[in-house]
Amino acid sequence: MRRITKTVIWIGIGGLLYFIAGNHFIYFGGLNIKLLKKKQLTFSHTFFSTSLKTNKAILSDDVLREAGIGDLLVEMGLISKKKKEILESRFEKQQEDRYD
Repeated sequence: MRRITKTVIWIGIGGLLYFIAGNHFIYFGGLNIKLLKKKQLTFSHTFFSTSLKTNKAILSDDVLREAGIGDLLVEMGLISKKKKEILESRFEKQQEDRYD
């Protein structure tokens, strides 16, 4: 019985770590936390706060932009769809220029 309990606990811990590594937890203030699926399992940018950051600063982060934070900002009413598209295209172009 003791071995089964340990196994269940370790499986639970592994599942929790997998869930955390697979999602971005975006804090919008108060009790407002949204989840974004990550492109790959990593602990990079797992917890991110939009407090005191401009939309431009938020969308400049390549990892979060690729995960879809722009759509989340539109959904939260923090940016218009047109402004999001303008900023995203600007940063995508900058990213392409870095690799050329």
